[in-house]
Amino acid sequence: MMKDGDLMHESVMLQEAIDSLSLKEDSIVIDMTLGFAGHSGAILKRIKRGFLFAFDQDSEAVSYSKKKLAEIGDNFSIFQTNFVNMKKEIEKQNVSHIDAILFDLGVSSPQFDDGKRGFSYHQDAKLDMRMDVRQEKSAWNVVNEYTQEDLTHIFREYGESNFAGAIAKKIVTYRKEKPIDTTLELVDIIKSAVPIQKRLQKHPAKQIFQAIRIEVNDELRVLEKALEDALSMVSLGGRVAVITFHSKEDRIVKQKFKEITEIDAKVKGLPEIPLSYQPYFRLVYQKGIKASKEELEKNRRSRSAILRVVEKIKEEE
Repeated sequence: MMKDGDLMHESVMLQEAIDSLSLKEDSIVIDMTLGFAGHSGAILKRIKRGFLFAFDQDSEAVSYSKKKLAEIGDNFSIFQTNFVNMKKEIEKQNVSHIDAILFDLGVSSPQFDDGKRGFSYHQDAKLDMRMDVRQEKSAWNVVNEYTQEDLTHIFREYGESNFAGAIAKKIVTYRKEKPIDTTLELVDIIKSAVPIQKRLQKHPAKQIFQAIRIEVNDELRVLEKALEDALSMVSLGGRVAVITFHSKEDRIVKQKFKEITEIDAKVKGLPEIPLSYQPYFRLVYQKGIKASKEELEKNRRSRSAILRVVEKIKEEE
């Protein structure tokens, strides 16, 4: 167990994300990805007369963040559950409106840095990678029980690896002799399937570990469902902001935001668009926002981050 002082996590695009939510003192906000309360802490400082609902399935993050937020105010509530359950939980709270919803889809630094969690390909640990340690399926199950075809698919789709097939084949061959139990054991197998010149360019395990983590936690399907729920719940004038770190995540968000902000093609050229054909949302930024040069220099985990934001401009009919 890490001590509070050991939790060094720097929230990506903190200022940009908070500013994009257009918060007021009495705003009702949902932080879908509490983590170690970087964004939540900044939100709570701005909503003195409002309320914050936050979600995270990681017990350590919840425990730490509860203490951190309590130092700022008591106008918050934390739910230890996957954010796919957000709508169900919020509907129990008798909330009349939601002014802002934030997703930060990055894995918290303490989760990566805590060797025993099995997220890191630099530290030896039992194969795990569960965001919620209460769930049954772990990285061990994926690596030792998935077919070669399924492993190839997730390495290619979620890890975008050019060596997906070769790595999957090596894993299946190796595990015929004994189960693959640890992270560094898996790293060695991955390395053996990748040409040495490619290994020197980029650590070959990075994409594979990412792919396994996404599969273990069902991250893309969960994002699609949670994003739909967030958009259906935010009030008129409210905003939904999403920070992604992976091309597949960003594609899901970009496509959904495009779908809900575009004018119907049948009336696009008209000088005046009938209200019934106008979209329910508008893009706050025409293109995704990326981290500043200053942030890129001090926080390498911000390199792949993209912030996209929409605002609800029309009530549901």
